[in-house]
Amino acid sequence: MINYLQDQELNGKKVIARFDFNVPIKDGKITDTTRIDLSLDTIKMLLEKGASKITMMSHLGRPKGKFDKNLSLEPVAEYIAKKLSIEVVLTQSATDRGIKTLLTLPTTKLVLLENLRFHPEEKSNDSDFSRTLSTYGDVYLNDAFGTSHRKHASVHGIVAHFNHKNVIGGLLIEKELMALNKVLQSPKKPFVSVIGGAKVSDKIKIIEQLLSSVDQLIIGGAMAYPFLKAKGYNVGKSLCSDKDVTLAKKILNSKNNEKIVLPSDHVIADTPDSSPEFSEDQNISDEKMGLDIGEKTIFSYSQICGNSKTVLWNGPMGLFEKESFAKGTFSIASALSESPDCFSLVGGGDSVSAVNKSGLAHKMGHISTGGGASLEYIEKGTLVGIQALKHGLK
Repeated sequence: MINYLQDQELNGKKVIARFDFNVPIKDGKITDTTRIDLSLDTIKMLLEKGASKITMMSHLGRPKGKFDKNLSLEPVAEYIAKKLSIEVVLTQSATDRGIKTLLTLPTTKLVLLENLRFHPEEKSNDSDFSRTLSTYGDVYLNDAFGTSHRKHASVHGIVAHFNHKNVIGGLLIEKELMALNKVLQSPKKPFVSVIGGAKVSDKIKIIEQLLSSVDQLIIGGAMAYPFLKAKGYNVGKSLCSDKDVTLAKKILNSKNNEKIVLPSDHVIADTPDSSPEFSEDQNISDEKMGLDIGEKTIFSYSQICGNSKTVLWNGPMGLFEKESFAKGTFSIASALSESPDCFSLVGGGDSVSAVNKSGLAHKMGHISTGGGASLEYIEKGTLVGIQALKHGLK
């Protein structure tokens, strides 16, 4: 059982909290603050509950265990300070000797440890590094759903150094798990999954898992071409590896394969930079590549989604970054936004970007912050970080 933040008494306690502040930064400026914004409610509640010190920690990018000034969390510290109108002190490193002294200062409330991944011990789940992090708090809080599938020191190893009653989940993790469990454990029917993206190999286990529980599984985007080729259709120059075709054949020959729905037509072009054309059917001529689902497919997919009670969406229907090939993806978003009786869960980086770009994010049931984490949770029913929150480390 997870001890959630809103049920805890924290007055006068020091809290060490793992967040996911892994945001895009260009020229020292944050270009998308979503992940930080979604963490602010937890930080505010910690302050409201009277925590004496809140030490926040996160990774940023892939510095490969070494200091990289371009991956410093300084812009994050500045942004949080501005949003909450409170000083945020950024440490020199996650193991800076001055941290212990800093945590005794009566005026300091919010501390942000410098990028955890400047230390190779973070990714190796080093026990000494975990122990050092644990000394910064009486209570450990995890609100980093997007990294809870990683067996890293700040997500996993640190839990070993706390009594279970002092290990808690934040507001964002609670929200994520409620939404995922709603879809996986008790979905209202009809239950439909929309799967897009590029590689069948990346999502074969999720597809196999979902086929046993969904009423229909819609496949679009580059994900569709290996399935169409496996069924004998010509896919031209579309993104389609031999490995993915082999995997697609396996899925098409498996139990519940009748639930799979594939595109009936396409938006095609010579290259992604060429003018769009349209195929009449499922075949794509040799010199063309598929870059979006076609009008007939958009209509049928929108109808299926519109008549569903639960939809799990992971992956775009085409190259939505280019306006010429965005209609399929945005049409799915529109169909979900216009269905008030449907609970829609959007997971995966590209899907989230597409929904945000469509301007319809506020009309979705839940948008997951963790692409890889949400997929692994769907596949396995849990994550290493969530297991640590529930049961501790034995």
